[in-house]
Amino acid sequence: MGVGTPHHPSERIGGPHGASRPLPQDRTCPYHPPAGYRPLSTQGPVNRVTLYDNTEAWLVTGHAEAQTLLTDSRLSADRQHPAFPMIAARFELSRREPLALLGVDDPLHNKQRRMLIPTFGVKQVAAMRPRIQHIVDGLLDAVVAQGPPVELVAAFALPVPSIVICELLGVPYADHDFFEDAARRILRGATAEESEAGRRELMDYLGDLVDRKAKTADGGTGRGADATPEGVIDELVRERLSAGSLDRDDVVRLALILLVAGHETTANMISLGTFTLLEHPDQLAALHADPDLISAAVEELLRFLSIADGLVRVATEDIEVAGQTIRADEGVVLAASTINRDTAVYPDPDDLDVRRSARHHLAFGFGIHQCLGQNLARAELEIALRSLLARLPDLRLAVPVDEIRMKPGDTIQGLVDLPVTWGRG
Repeated sequence: MGVGTPHHPSERIGGPHGASRPLPQDRTCPYHPPAGYRPLSTQGPVNRVTLYDNTEAWLVTGHAEAQTLLTDSRLSADRQHPAFPMIAARFELSRREPLALLGVDDPLHNKQRRMLIPTFGVKQVAAMRPRIQHIVDGLLDAVVAQGPPVELVAAFALPVPSIVICELLGVPYADHDFFEDAARRILRGATAEESEAGRRELMDYLGDLVDRKAKTADGGTGRGADATPEGVIDELVRERLSAGSLDRDDVVRLALILLVAGHETTANMISLGTFTLLEHPDQLAALHADPDLISAAVEELLRFLSIADGLVRVATEDIEVAGQTIRADEGVVLAASTINRDTAVYPDPDDLDVRRSARHHLAFGFGIHQCLGQNLARAELEIALRSLLARLPDLRLAVPVDEIRMKPGDTIQGLVDLPVTWGRG
């Protein structure tokens, strides 16, 4: 599938009323940037664009410019800032409450991040690899036992990170249908009210979970109906909530961002990464011939797919960049999909090359807000993709490529579903 492949009728650029807009735009191919971004990037690395509500913002498409801006303290991630730009109407109601980690600036951001860095460090994630492998193997056993065809998002791509993040946080995986649906509504709800309802329901659920864990920490038995698995939330309750350095709402907000980001992004990468390899048989063959290429392949897929395509900020002071002046209170959107195709950094950037050295990509962001869970995401992707390809070497699509449904451009990029088959069927 290449640029120019039609969308499904309900997912065309311009939204439900057919009115065109420069940003955000849907992808016309799941693994290429929106077609309208390339002409903008040829005009320069920083350009004016119009958002869904007709407000103007700056779109950054240059790699060097993105790195410069993402390390500039005059660019704020505070979603409660009155001028903070929203890229979809569904997110407007989220201004009402702080968004932990991703939506706060230093010094609060640094305080929150330092609490969690030990959990997501290289050594800690390395110690988790055998457990991740066990989870992946069990899910693949079930896929093989079911037999083809299989819808890979529901059967594999989503459960892998959902189980891992539940175990890491101490969230009962038995509740995954609920929190996955709530996350879907937060990120892709049809209206602001639907998105806000999903957020509120998930906040209430996590608040109840924190209360149960706090009861155990205060001397409860931790058994019976109130028992919950142990994890990072328990540590926050014992070490931070009990000491008064965090209040209940702080713990709930941290739990929410970790739970949603911890399963939604990696699930999209596993499914879209699989699809992309199936559509690039020469690169798939290279991985089959040399499985040790998997680490480089994951970095290249992260660069190539750039599923978190719109990092959003607001300027708090005037900033000069690339010959342009971003004024205070003006919004900035950093288009990761185009930044990671910058020809100044990547030769032949529109080619997927699993042997490429793509480590300097900005798929995880850059600067102080660079993704906290990137080590875990890499481990999950390497284990999931390597194991899937080894277990089902003749994996292929079970439907024509133009029947694969994509997610819209104003959310995390990915596939709605991925029907696959293997063997002689």
